[in-house]
Amino acid sequence: MSSTRRPKASPEPELRAAAPEVAAEMVRWLAQLSNERRMSPKTLDAYGRDVRQFLTFMAEHLGGAPSLAKLAKLTPQDVRAFMAARRGDDISSRSLMRALAGVRSFARFLERNGKGQVAALAAVRAPKVPKTLPKPLHIAAAKQVSDADLRAGEERAPWVLARDAAVLALLYGSGLRISEALGLKRGDVPAPGRGDAITVTGKGNKQRMVPLLAQVTQLIADYVAICPYDLPAEGPLFLGARGGPLSPRIVQLVMERLRGALSLPDSATPHALRHSFATHLLARGGDLRAIQELLGHASLSTTQIYTAVDTERLLEVYRSAHPRA
Repeated sequence: MSSTRRPKASPEPELRAAAPEVAAEMVRWLAQLSNERRMSPKTLDAYGRDVRQFLTFMAEHLGGAPSLAKLAKLTPQDVRAFMAARRGDDISSRSLMRALAGVRSFARFLERNGKGQVAALAAVRAPKVPKTLPKPLHIAAAKQVSDADLRAGEERAPWVLARDAAVLALLYGSGLRISEALGLKRGDVPAPGRGDAITVTGKGNKQRMVPLLAQVTQLIADYVAICPYDLPAEGPLFLGARGGPLSPRIVQLVMERLRGALSLPDSATPHALRHSFATHLLARGGDLRAIQELLGHASLSTTQIYTAVDTERLLEVYRSAHPRA
């Protein structure tokens, strides 16, 4: 049944790699993930791409486009052959684990809808991924990255420095993802003294309310006051140098420059400011459930990783300070 060759999965395979009945079920599966699970477009693209790669591999591996019946007859050896092929493409264990998660999700959809069971997928273990803890910045460093005065000597327009300071302050002060901060409209943010919270749209288009510190509101107001472009209420709050929406890559480059200027580690990324927000709240006695809501995590288990971060920090202090450590 199985070929001795290990064909590589195409990076962008098409649905023709599967039988029409499988392709139709895949369309329905993606629609359900979007409508009922409210997955983000990026997650849907990744899941769809992973399943198409799996189906493309199996089409060559089995000698024909896999039907529902053929999928039900797959063996663990067939699945391992797919995993070996993806390893041959030099993908990481984390990416391979995500690929299997997408394929298994599709298989569960087929089973729930009476289209057959792909038992082989459950018989194969996903690759082990080493656990890595978020690496927050120290409090002093997290405060410094949003200090526009520290960067006054840079050869960049004052409004750009003010913009960058406001964006980074939002990431740390409100725990936002880059996409959430850059997705804000001008009308979403109140003027200083007129509100202490904003509503942001997170993953899966889920909205949540987050606090807006007075200092952050003022930094945003400072940027708005000197921005050379019009900022209508329904337009993006943060603009790039040419007047279009600000790119996440620009924010990443800003942090790269700050790492050098402030002697910060490579782990000091824009997303590390969000980690810092959660870790520093927890260290000051913040409630884990409240932090979960502020971060927009669907599961408390995702937020619980910060308890490990805080424990590790305490142990680090102990090891460095105790005479007997």
